[in-house]
Amino acid sequence: MGIGSWLREAIGRVQSTQAETAPPASARSVVTFSIGFHPCVEVAGTTTFAAGAVAALAHRKGLAERGYFEGQAQLQRQPENPIDPKAVAVLVDGEQVGCLPSYAAKDFPLPVGASHPVPYQLHVAPGKKLLAKAYVWLGEGKPEWAHTRDNPPALTTKEQINDSHNQKTAMVREALSEGGARAQQFRRGMVDGVHYLELVEPIKQLKREGRLNEALVLCYKAIEAAERDRDGREPAPWYTEQAAIVHRKLGQKDEEIAVLKRWMNITPKSRRAGSKIAERLAKLEDVK
Repeated sequence: MGIGSWLREAIGRVQSTQAETAPPASARSVVTFSIGFHPCVEVAGTTTFAAGAVAALAHRKGLAERGYFEGQAQLQRQPENPIDPKAVAVLVDGEQVGCLPSYAAKDFPLPVGASHPVPYQLHVAPGKKLLAKAYVWLGEGKPEWAHTRDNPPALTTKEQINDSHNQKTAMVREALSEGGARAQQFRRGMVDGVHYLELVEPIKQLKREGRLNEALVLCYKAIEAAERDRDGREPAPWYTEQAAIVHRKLGQKDEEIAVLKRWMNITPKSRRAGSKIAERLAKLEDVK
Protein backbone atom coordinates (compact mmCIF):
# COMPACT_ATOMS: atom_id res chain seq x y z
CA MET A 1 0.00 0.00 0.00
CA GLY A 2 1.41 3.42 -0.95
CA ILE A 3 1.86 6.11 1.71
CA GLY A 4 -0.92 8.20 0.19
CA SER A 5 -3.42 5.33 0.44
CA TRP A 6 -2.23 4.52 3.93
CA LEU A 7 -2.66 8.12 5.07
CA ARG A 8 -6.17 8.25 3.66
CA GLU A 9 -6.99 4.95 5.37
CA ALA A 10 -5.69 6.28 8.70
CA ILE A 11 -7.82 9.39 8.35
CA GLY A 12 -10.77 7.25 7.29
CA ARG A 13 -10.56 5.29 10.55
CA VAL A 14 -10.94 8.52 12.49
CA GLN A 15 -13.85 9.70 10.36
CA SER A 16 -15.64 6.36 10.64
CA THR A 17 -16.01 6.79 14.42
CA GLN A 18 -18.44 9.63 13.76
CA ALA A 19 -21.18 7.09 12.98
CA GLU A 20 -20.90 5.84 16.25
CA THR A 21 -43.33 29.02 33.76
CA ALA A 22 -42.88 32.55 32.01
CA PRO A 23 -43.39 35.95 33.79
CA PRO A 24 -46.82 37.65 33.39
CA ALA A 25 -47.41 39.80 30.30
CA SER A 26 -47.24 43.00 32.35
CA ALA A 27 -43.63 42.22 33.26
CA ARG A 28 -42.52 41.61 29.68
CA SER A 29 -41.01 44.22 27.42
CA VAL A 30 -40.67 44.35 23.67
CA VAL A 31 -36.99 44.92 22.94
CA THR A 32 -35.77 46.37 19.66
CA PHE A 33 -32.04 46.17 19.14
CA SER A 34 -29.25 45.68 16.65
CA ILE A 35 -26.31 43.42 17.39
CA GLY A 36 -22.79 43.17 16.03
CA PHE A 37 -22.59 39.38 16.18
CA HIS A 38 -24.46 36.37 14.79
CA PRO A 39 -27.93 36.23 16.40
CA CYS A 40 -27.67 32.48 17.11
CA VAL A 41 -25.90 32.57 20.48
CA GLU A 42 -24.78 29.60 22.57
CA VAL A 43 -26.05 29.77 26.14
CA ALA A 44 -23.32 29.86 28.79
CA GLY A 45 -23.43 27.76 31.97
CA THR A 46 -25.50 24.92 30.50
CA THR A 47 -23.29 22.18 31.96
CA THR A 48 -21.80 24.11 34.88
CA PHE A 49 -23.83 26.24 37.29
CA ALA A 50 -27.14 25.50 35.50
CA ALA A 51 -26.55 21.78 34.94
CA GLY A 52 -29.19 20.74 37.49
CA ALA A 53 -31.88 22.93 35.92
CA VAL A 54 -30.97 21.79 32.41
CA ALA A 55 -31.11 18.12 33.44
CA ALA A 56 -34.50 18.72 35.06
CA LEU A 57 -35.75 20.44 31.88
CA ALA A 58 -34.58 17.51 29.75
CA HIS A 59 -36.40 15.12 32.11
CA ARG A 60 -39.63 17.16 32.06
CA LYS A 61 -39.62 17.25 28.28
CA GLY A 62 -38.94 13.52 28.06
CA LEU A 63 -35.90 13.98 25.86
CA ALA A 64 -34.58 10.75 24.36
CA GLU A 65 -30.96 9.56 24.40
CA ARG A 66 -30.03 12.14 21.80
CA GLY A 67 -32.67 14.63 22.83
CA TYR A 68 -33.82 17.85 21.21
CA PHE A 69 -36.10 20.56 22.55
CA GLU A 70 -37.15 23.84 21.02
CA GLY A 71 -39.31 26.30 22.89
CA GLN A 72 -39.29 29.76 24.42
CA ALA A 73 -36.99 31.24 27.03
CA GLN A 74 -37.09 34.51 28.91
CA LEU A 75 -34.13 36.85 29.24
CA GLN A 76 -33.79 38.80 32.48
CA ARG A 77 -31.09 41.19 33.66
CA GLN A 78 -29.21 40.13 36.85
CA PRO A 79 -27.77 43.29 38.47
CA GLU A 80 -27.18 41.31 41.70
CA ASN A 81 -24.84 38.87 39.94
CA PRO A 82 -21.58 38.98 41.98
CA ILE A 83 -19.39 38.14 38.98
CA ASP A 84 -20.98 40.30 36.29
CA PRO A 85 -23.60 42.96 37.14
CA LYS A 86 -24.48 43.16 33.43
CA ALA A 87 -25.31 39.43 33.30
CA VAL A 88 -28.47 38.33 31.50
CA ALA A 89 -30.11 35.13 32.74
CA VAL A 90 -31.82 32.64 30.43
CA LEU A 91 -34.91 31.11 32.02
CA VAL A 92 -37.19 28.29 30.83
CA ASP A 93 -40.32 27.46 32.84
CA GLY A 94 -39.16 29.97 35.43
CA GLU A 95 -35.83 28.19 36.08
CA GLN A 96 -32.45 29.57 35.09
CA VAL A 97 -30.86 27.27 32.51
CA GLY A 98 -27.86 29.47 31.80
CA CYS A 99 -27.01 33.02 30.79
CA LEU A 100 -25.99 34.98 27.75
CA PRO A 101 -22.24 35.04 27.12
CA SER A 102 -20.73 38.32 28.32
CA TYR A 103 -20.13 39.67 24.81
CA ALA A 104 -23.86 39.42 24.11
CA ALA A 105 -25.08 40.49 27.53
CA LYS A 106 -23.07 43.68 28.04
CA ASP A 107 -24.87 45.82 25.44
CA PHE A 108 -28.20 43.99 25.36
CA PRO A 109 -30.90 46.69 25.71
CA LEU A 110 -32.83 45.01 28.51
CA PRO A 111 -33.72 47.12 31.55
CA VAL A 112 -33.67 45.69 35.06
CA GLY A 113 -37.05 44.18 35.97
CA ALA A 114 -38.09 43.56 32.37
CA SER A 115 -38.28 40.24 30.58
CA HIS A 116 -37.73 39.51 26.90
CA PRO A 117 -38.92 36.28 25.19
CA VAL A 118 -36.53 34.54 22.77
CA PRO A 119 -36.55 31.19 20.94
CA TYR A 120 -34.55 28.56 22.81
CA GLN A 121 -32.99 25.31 21.62
CA LEU A 122 -31.52 22.47 23.70
CA HIS A 123 -29.50 19.42 22.62
CA VAL A 124 -28.60 16.63 25.07
CA ALA A 125 -26.70 13.34 24.82
CA PRO A 126 -26.25 10.42 27.24
CA GLY A 127 -23.15 10.25 29.38
CA LYS A 128 -21.83 9.86 32.94
CA LYS A 129 -22.34 13.60 33.32
CA LEU A 130 -24.66 16.01 31.55
CA LEU A 131 -23.72 16.49 27.90
CA ALA A 132 -25.70 19.42 26.54
CA LYS A 133 -25.57 22.58 24.48
CA ALA A 134 -28.24 25.24 24.26
CA TYR A 135 -28.81 28.25 22.03
CA VAL A 136 -31.03 31.31 21.91
CA TRP A 137 -32.01 33.35 18.87
CA LEU A 138 -31.55 37.09 19.34
CA GLY A 139 -32.45 38.12 15.82
CA GLU A 140 -35.69 39.13 14.15
CA GLY A 141 -37.99 36.65 12.41
CA LYS A 142 -37.77 32.87 12.31
CA PRO A 143 -34.62 31.44 13.95
CA GLU A 144 -31.83 30.29 11.65
CA TRP A 145 -30.23 27.81 14.02
CA ALA A 146 -26.62 26.70 13.57
CA HIS A 147 -27.79 23.19 14.51
CA THR A 148 -31.02 21.26 14.13
CA ARG A 149 -32.54 18.01 15.34
CA ASP A 150 -30.95 16.23 12.38
CA ASN A 151 -27.68 18.17 12.56
CA PRO A 152 -26.88 18.39 16.28
CA PRO A 153 -23.73 19.94 17.75
CA ALA A 154 -20.84 17.72 18.81
CA LEU A 155 -21.44 16.70 22.42
CA THR A 156 -19.61 13.45 23.11
CA THR A 157 -15.82 13.20 23.05
CA LYS A 158 -15.99 11.07 19.91
CA GLU A 159 -18.21 13.62 18.17
CA GLN A 160 -15.95 16.50 19.19
CA ILE A 161 -12.90 14.67 17.83
CA ASN A 162 -14.61 14.12 14.50
CA ASP A 163 -15.99 17.65 14.40
CA SER A 164 -12.51 19.10 14.95
CA HIS A 165 -11.08 16.88 12.24
CA ASN A 166 -13.86 17.70 9.79
CA GLN A 167 -13.46 21.44 10.40
CA LYS A 168 -9.75 21.21 9.58
CA THR A 169 -10.47 19.23 6.43
CA ALA A 170 -13.14 21.72 5.33
CA MET A 171 -10.77 24.63 5.97
CA VAL A 172 -8.02 23.01 3.88
CA ARG A 173 -10.35 22.17 0.99
CA GLU A 174 -11.82 25.69 1.02
CA ALA A 175 -8.36 27.28 0.97
CA LEU A 176 -7.20 25.07 -1.90
CA SER A 177 -10.32 25.84 -3.93
CA GLU A 178 -9.88 29.61 -3.54
CA GLY A 179 -6.56 29.68 -5.37
CA GLY A 180 -4.08 32.51 -5.00
CA ALA A 181 -1.56 33.03 -2.22
CA ARG A 182 -3.61 31.24 0.46
CA ALA A 183 -3.95 28.12 -1.67
CA GLN A 184 -0.22 28.22 -2.40
CA GLN A 185 0.51 28.41 1.32
CA PHE A 186 -1.67 25.38 2.05
CA ARG A 187 -0.09 23.40 -0.77
CA ARG A 188 3.28 23.73 0.96
CA GLY A 189 1.84 21.80 3.87
CA MET A 190 0.45 18.91 1.80
CA VAL A 191 1.82 15.39 2.04
CA ASP A 192 0.48 12.76 -0.37
CA GLY A 193 -2.75 14.70 -0.89
CA VAL A 194 -3.33 15.40 2.81
CA HIS A 195 -2.51 18.57 4.73
CA TYR A 196 -0.48 18.10 7.91
CA LEU A 197 -3.24 19.80 9.93
CA GLU A 198 -5.45 16.84 9.03
CA LEU A 199 -3.02 14.40 10.65
CA VAL A 200 -3.66 15.48 14.25
CA GLU A 201 -6.55 13.10 14.93
CA PRO A 202 -5.07 10.13 13.00
CA ILE A 203 -1.88 10.44 15.09
CA LYS A 204 -3.91 10.59 18.30
CA GLN A 205 -6.01 7.62 17.22
CA LEU A 206 -2.97 5.49 16.39
CA LYS A 207 -1.46 6.32 19.78
CA ARG A 208 -4.71 5.37 21.53
CA GLU A 209 -4.65 2.04 19.70
CA GLY A 210 -1.02 1.45 20.70
CA ARG A 211 0.15 1.51 17.09
CA LEU A 212 3.18 3.61 17.95
CA ASN A 213 5.39 2.87 14.96
CA GLU A 214 2.57 3.83 12.60
CA ALA A 215 1.98 7.00 14.62
CA LEU A 216 5.67 7.83 14.16
CA VAL A 217 5.34 7.55 10.39
CA LEU A 218 2.56 10.13 10.41
CA CYS A 219 4.48 12.36 12.83
CA TYR A 220 7.50 12.51 10.55
CA LYS A 221 5.37 13.09 7.45
CA ALA A 222 3.71 15.98 9.27
CA ILE A 223 7.07 17.31 10.49
CA GLU A 224 8.36 17.45 6.91
CA ALA A 225 5.26 19.29 5.73
CA ALA A 226 5.35 21.71 8.68
CA GLU A 227 8.96 22.52 7.89
CA ARG A 228 8.03 23.41 4.32
CA ASP A 229 5.21 25.59 5.63
CA ARG A 230 7.16 27.49 8.29
CA ASP A 231 7.90 30.59 6.17
CA GLY A 232 10.96 31.62 8.19
CA ARG A 233 9.35 30.90 11.56
CA GLU A 234 9.36 27.75 13.67
CA PRO A 235 7.56 24.67 12.32
CA ALA A 236 4.33 23.72 14.09
CA PRO A 237 5.78 22.10 17.25
CA TRP A 238 2.96 19.68 18.11
CA TYR A 239 4.10 16.99 15.68
CA THR A 240 7.67 17.08 16.99
CA GLU A 241 6.36 16.85 20.55
CA GLN A 242 4.27 13.82 19.63
CA ALA A 243 7.20 12.12 17.88
CA ALA A 244 9.32 12.68 20.99
CA ILE A 245 6.59 11.22 23.21
CA VAL A 246 6.32 8.13 21.01
CA HIS A 247 10.08 7.65 20.96
CA ARG A 248 10.03 7.87 24.78
CA LYS A 249 7.33 5.18 24.94
CA LEU A 250 9.42 2.98 22.66
CA GLY A 251 12.54 3.51 24.77
CA GLN A 252 14.34 5.31 21.93
CA LYS A 253 16.15 8.07 23.78
CA ASP A 254 18.66 8.91 21.04
CA GLU A 255 15.84 9.23 18.47
CA GLU A 256 13.88 11.39 20.90
CA ILE A 257 16.83 13.76 21.26
CA ALA A 258 17.39 13.77 17.50
CA VAL A 259 13.84 14.81 16.63
CA LEU A 260 13.91 17.57 19.24
CA LYS A 261 17.23 18.86 17.87
CA ARG A 262 15.81 18.78 14.37
CA TRP A 263 13.12 21.27 15.42
CA MET A 264 15.63 23.41 17.32
CA ASN A 265 18.07 23.55 14.39
CA ILE A 266 15.45 24.80 11.92
CA THR A 267 13.83 27.27 14.33
CA PRO A 268 15.16 30.86 14.56
CA LYS A 269 17.13 31.40 17.78
CA SER A 270 14.73 34.10 18.94
CA ARG A 271 11.87 31.58 18.97
CA ARG A 272 13.58 28.64 20.67
CA ALA A 273 13.87 29.89 24.24
CA GLY A 274 11.00 28.97 26.53
CA SER A 275 9.50 26.45 24.13
CA LYS A 276 8.35 23.05 25.41
CA ILE A 277 10.75 21.42 22.97
CA ALA A 278 13.74 23.36 24.32
CA GLU A 279 12.74 22.44 27.88
CA ARG A 280 12.31 18.77 27.01
CA LEU A 281 15.66 18.66 25.19
CA ALA A 282 17.47 20.36 28.09
CA LYS A 283 16.17 17.78 30.56
CA LEU A 284 17.22 14.90 28.31
CA GLU A 285 20.71 16.26 27.77
CA ASP A 286 21.17 16.94 31.48
CA VAL A 287 20.65 13.26 32.32
CA LYS A 288 22.34 11.73 29.28
